[in-house]
Amino acid sequence: MSNNGTDLTIGFISSSAAILLFGSNYVPLKKYNTGDGMFLQWVLCAAIWLVALVANLILRCPKFWPFAMVGGCIWATGNIAVVPIIKTIGLGLGLLIWGSFNALTGWASSRFGWFGMDAEEVAKPLLNYIGAGLSVVSAFIFFFIKTEVPKNTYSVDTTPLMTEHVTNGETQDPCPGYSWVDNLSTVHSRIVGCSLAVISGILYGSTFVPVIYIKDHSKRNDSVYSGASQNDLDYVFAHASGIFLTSTVYFLAYCVTMKNNPKLYPEAVLPGFLSGLLWAIASCCWFIANHSLSAVVSFPIITAGPGFVAALWGVFIFKEIQGQKNYLLMVFAFCIILTGALCTAFSKI
Repeated sequence: MSNNGTDLTIGFISSSAAILLFGSNYVPLKKYNTGDGMFLQWVLCAAIWLVALVANLILRCPKFWPFAMVGGCIWATGNIAVVPIIKTIGLGLGLLIWGSFNALTGWASSRFGWFGMDAEEVAKPLLNYIGAGLSVVSAFIFFFIKTEVPKNTYSVDTTPLMTEHVTNGETQDPCPGYSWVDNLSTVHSRIVGCSLAVISGILYGSTFVPVIYIKDHSKRNDSVYSGASQNDLDYVFAHASGIFLTSTVYFLAYCVTMKNNPKLYPEAVLPGFLSGLLWAIASCCWFIANHSLSAVVSFPIITAGPGFVAALWGVFIFKEIQGQKNYLLMVFAFCIILTGALCTAFSKI
């Protein structure tokens, strides 16, 4: 990264790769039963940690800052809701909603210096504000797009590895393939799915705050983070360690709640691991984009783009979004997202 032009090129290439991978990483899970998602969460996060470990070894094990793990904890907390979101409102709409709120939270915290970070400046502030504002507008449009998510359309083998004990010849769990979201009505499913997507988006948007905080305070001699690396990739391993540690704690708490009878689905292991690999690679690309473009530019671009990719999967492969009205709303929302991303990108130049 010898000059600004090289930074921009690397940043936009990394952003494009992240958009494609983030928009597709949950696709391997669509046709498999994932139950309530707690087991899947742990498998996915294990794959993320392994990719981060490899990246850390390639980078020759830079200094580990424990505070960077907090960002991973925040992300893992938001990610718990992914399976219920996909089951209630679908992959396409869910990713569109949480992506929009992810973009807004990440942009605002970087632009205005929330949570003790330094406020970031751009060459053209007006374009940057317009880009962020269009992300908000697109989020509200997505709420009016109706999805058709078939329930329990999975492959044949949906038997958990562990189920409830048999008592008096009858199982206590007659529907082991179901989760609590399967009992919701259509209206309640939409309300729950959209609400969870908003909460997850806000948490996702805060995941880079600890890393940016460390980088900003590394320039201050009186800070405990004085001299910390300015390369975002140096914090990938700590970030992923926070993700894996938090997901493990949540999974153990889940096992305790289920009285040591968690629902573990064997067919979700390999798809979940593949999903984690795709997400981890995309996350590394995002760290690179943050370094090359700054978070105030990369956030609106990377968080808005995956929704477009996921919606294409939802329209052409999974048939979650149907009807002329929904298609028109989706195209309109995409135009707004594209305009916002371009405004944000040009605000840096």
